[in-house]
Amino acid sequence: MNLPLTGKVDHSGHLEIGGCDVSDLAKKFGTPLYILDEKDIREKCRSYKNLFKSKYPNSDIIYASKALSTVGLLKIIADEELGVDVSSGGELFTALKAGFSPRKIYFHGNNKSSQEIEEGLTASVKTFVVDNFEELKVLDELTVKMGKRVNVLIRVNPGVEAHTHDAVKTGQTDSKFGIGKDKVLEAVKLISSMRSVKYAGLHAHIGSQIFDADGFIAEIDVLVGLAKRIYTELKIKSEELSIGGGIGIQYVEQDNPIKLEDFAEAITRRVKDGIASSKLPMPKLILEPGRSIIGKAGVTIYKVGVIKEIPKIRKYAVIDGGMSDNIRPMLYGAKYEFAAADNMKAKKTEKYTIAGRFCESGDVLAKDVELPPLKRGGLLAVLCTGAYNYSMASNYNRVPRPAMAIVKDKKSRLIIKRETYEDMARNDIK
Repeated sequence: MNLPLTGKVDHSGHLEIGGCDVSDLAKKFGTPLYILDEKDIREKCRSYKNLFKSKYPNSDIIYASKALSTVGLLKIIADEELGVDVSSGGELFTALKAGFSPRKIYFHGNNKSSQEIEEGLTASVKTFVVDNFEELKVLDELTVKMGKRVNVLIRVNPGVEAHTHDAVKTGQTDSKFGIGKDKVLEAVKLISSMRSVKYAGLHAHIGSQIFDADGFIAEIDVLVGLAKRIYTELKIKSEELSIGGGIGIQYVEQDNPIKLEDFAEAITRRVKDGIASSKLPMPKLILEPGRSIIGKAGVTIYKVGVIKEIPKIRKYAVIDGGMSDNIRPMLYGAKYEFAAADNMKAKKTEKYTIAGRFCESGDVLAKDVELPPLKRGGLLAVLCTGAYNYSMASNYNRVPRPAMAIVKDKKSRLIIKRETYEDMARNDIK
């Protein structure tokens, strides 16, 4: 079972995380409840840092906050001395509130508004990852107007097809993201004519939940090739190369992602060999993991409600959450591992379709899941829900979003309060 680092089954057959019985957490904080394993998160941060620093000393790990952005979580990420990538004014606000130095913030986004760019400049964010020529023009105007200077990485569309679901591919030729390879030198020339915008390097991101290094190798070859052309033709150094994130994690038994050690070896070797053969100055290497830091650390706990059996067809177990707190199964058929959190030692003798409470027939987290017999009031755990669950949560059917607790050394604390009806109606106008 793919539990968080400190996850185990206690003597009573209950799921335990961080030394805390999840049944007690459900009573204390209510359900649905997101739970994060703090030790798991810190261990992942340290593994990334140590592995890449040992193989490529001039490297930085930048957490992709779109995976999960909360003040409490980002405080931990900052404490582990990672940087952070943000893709909106809201993510920027959260990172600053968590205590991140603006010098360690990379501002992404394929359609930043003028207001968001101003917010980034006001905060003295060091680096903007520029997605298109329109953004460059706005950035030039605003830096001059505000008396600010900023570094930029050009987001390149590398034309690389990652081995992943179509919905989470981002580096293919037909993508809304990035400047095409044939236009990158034009963008660098434009930047070199600007007074307050400095070209710092290249960035690309090929997708998410990728299980091998092949796509990243192809991406590196594109970026190194472009860096060589920029240096040869324009005499401008690319001081940073960012290959983005996207390393996959194991959600279910069939998933077989590359080990981080093997990934780090393959990536750093390709960058070093490519730079050496191109006779370029060695750049800083940047990675932007999100899911692979936070995904496995998260577990969602639901309370079982209605058990509905349609003879000879299906048996439903309906939970008190669903698509509003985990939209991924509906978006792209994401699969998860399930467990009876308060009955972990029981034999799995039943098959259930895990359905949500919302007014959509497609609100189903999984079909034909083997579990012990479930009953109303029992607890169901969904594993590996740290990434892209809360960050994509909604208030569909006017249902409040769940609370989130973090656990460590037998202690638990909320890092997100459960929403109330009043919270949801706060911006309503009569």
